[in-house]
Amino acid sequence: MHDNFIVLGFDVGAKKTGVAIGQSLTSSARALPQIACHTAVPVDLKLVKTLIATWRPNALVVGMPLRPDGKAQRATQQALDFIDYLKCQCDLPIYTIDEQLTTKSARADLFEAGGYRYLQKSDVDGYAAKLIVESWLAEQRLTLPS
Repeated sequence: MHDNFIVLGFDVGAKKTGVAIGQSLTSSARALPQIACHTAVPVDLKLVKTLIATWRPNALVVGMPLRPDGKAQRATQQALDFIDYLKCQCDLPIYTIDEQLTTKSARADLFEAGGYRYLQKSDVDGYAAKLIVESWLAEQRLTLPS
């Protein structure tokens, strides 16, 4: 087993995508600056490569937006398009995780931490990506590749 499995995670949006870096050693993650996107494809095409080169993750995790019944929605295709984009940028394994309610949870957590003003100043998408990575790490705790 890796001493520390590094994961770069994404909360995909049509106009911006939240990014977070996490690690298995502590099962924690932190938000990174968001990526500006146009229909889920990064505007700065070099930025994802730079993030991968900088953080050298073992895997990528993309939040998959699904309806409560588990069926696809419009945003699901944006996440799938982003995954296709990632496949062209690197040879890392790419995992998905159901991201239902992560943005809502992110907003609630940020509001609780500092009220409306803090919520307005915060990167909700980055915090949502943090939640996605931490959820994935929790699910994988016993099954991470060796």
